[in-house]
Amino acid sequence: MITTREWALAGGPDGSGKLAARAWAPTEGEPTWLAVLVHGYGEHLGRYHQVAADLVAAGAVVYGADHRGHGLSSGERVLIDDYAGVVEDVHRLITQARTAYRTLPLVLIGHSMGGLVASRYAQVHPEALQALVLSGPVLGRWTALEQVAAAERIPEAPIDPATLSRDPAVGEAYVADELVWHGPFKRETVDALLAELEWGVRSGSLGSLPLLWVHGSEDRLVPVADTRVGIEAIAGEDFTARIFPGARHEVFNETNRDEVMAEVVRFAQRFAVANVTL
Repeated sequence: MITTREWALAGGPDGSGKLAARAWAPTEGEPTWLAVLVHGYGEHLGRYHQVAADLVAAGAVVYGADHRGHGLSSGERVLIDDYAGVVEDVHRLITQARTAYRTLPLVLIGHSMGGLVASRYAQVHPEALQALVLSGPVLGRWTALEQVAAAERIPEAPIDPATLSRDPAVGEAYVADELVWHGPFKRETVDALLAELEWGVRSGSLGSLPLLWVHGSEDRLVPVADTRVGIEAIAGEDFTARIFPGARHEVFNETNRDEVMAEVVRFAQRFAVANVTL
């Protein structure tokens, strides 16, 4: 059994906005590790309830927040003109999580655009983490976004729900979700995202920070070949890659999601066990 708490966290530009934050915790027993989820572009943390439940069942307490301009958070929809600010929003959330769980090992888990944010957080605040998990991350380069940036006018091209998962119910739920952004990219967001991708490559290796990369081999939204450019730039001494055959973009929502989550849990519990032993 788990309990869920929701609250408004100061965030956004200069901390003047409100971020919709959530935490999932076990109703019995003490957690042995802390997981922080960082969601992708255009979506929101509410789509990660099952992921959070799986992590709680594996001993975690889980925190996360909707990005500025996403989900239930304040701000113009999907407008992000500076991703460094989003990284600092994550830092605000982690700082608050640490007031309740000061000593638990922290595993940061980022999906898609959230993978870029999570990796940049690890580069900017390496002392804050014990491990990093990246799922289908936008990292290194994103060819599709480069094509959008080159267009004189950004096309009205919402994400094809069929690219998300082999389970059609996932795409159907995504289309019906009113908190998901179904419109086009905004020019400022495109420019800021491309700039942050470049900064991620320039900032280099994560050194000794353990990194797990999970990706679907049939991800047409964020192709493996694009992400590999960024992975090769940041991967350090403790690096594991799992490319799941046939899987699409949202491996946490795929038909083999149990296999994917088991991989994440095995990786994360390396640090939970170490914490209990001390």
